[in-house]
Amino acid sequence: MSELPDDLPDSQPCHVSVMPDEIVHWVSGCSPRVVVDGTFGAGGHSRLLLDVVGPQGMVIGLDRDPAVLARFESEPAVDRLSVFVGSYEQAPKALQASGLTTADAFVLDLGLSSDQLADRERGFSFQHQGPLDLRFDPENGIPASEWLACHSEKAIADAIYQFGEERFSRRIAREVVARAKRREPVRTVEQMVDVCRRCVPRGKNHDIHPATRTFQALRIAVNDELEILSRTLASAADWLSQGGRIAVISFHS
Repeated sequence: MSELPDDLPDSQPCHVSVMPDEIVHWVSGCSPRVVVDGTFGAGGHSRLLLDVVGPQGMVIGLDRDPAVLARFESEPAVDRLSVFVGSYEQAPKALQASGLTTADAFVLDLGLSSDQLADRERGFSFQHQGPLDLRFDPENGIPASEWLACHSEKAIADAIYQFGEERFSRRIAREVVARAKRREPVRTVEQMVDVCRRCVPRGKNHDIHPATRTFQALRIAVNDELEILSRTLASAADWLSQGGRIAVISFHS
């Protein structure tokens, strides 16, 4: 796990952290001195948490996205903040690297940031053309296009239904596999959107784009999000102090 410079810029990226007041209220209730921000992102929650822990406290941030490093590496350091590139599952290692064994609070803001959505090369937004990647960490794992290529029709359908609650998951999976057999594999955002448009009927309610649920499902599958979350929460008691708190924000399409 590589450490980022201890910094927070004065000019923030476009992402705005959600539910800031609620996070501060919940975390403040245990009078923490050490807080782990498991989804550092643009640092919005961490900035608030620095005020919560006080001048003798510390905030440790983690993020799977290596773009976080590039974003902050040239910024001036901020005392009492250490940031690591890695999954929030690696919180114990981040604590150890900071000379600590426990934290008093653990904060997670699950899902995507607006900065990730705006990056055309990541494929998170179906509003932009680009490769169908969907990885939080583009340096590890396989992109969504390869994930589709190496899974069966049933596995694809099950993932889209389980992680996206898409009623037409089997139609979508069937079309993805059919295109692969025709040597026209789905490799781009535009191609995946076309599959969804063909397979998901548009009803009277047009509020939800036909690709919304499928893109959410593929992202969750590619990044193994639910398994990592499950393992992390199951082991959190091992490194949270007695009376510690966990605050999880879950916002999906």
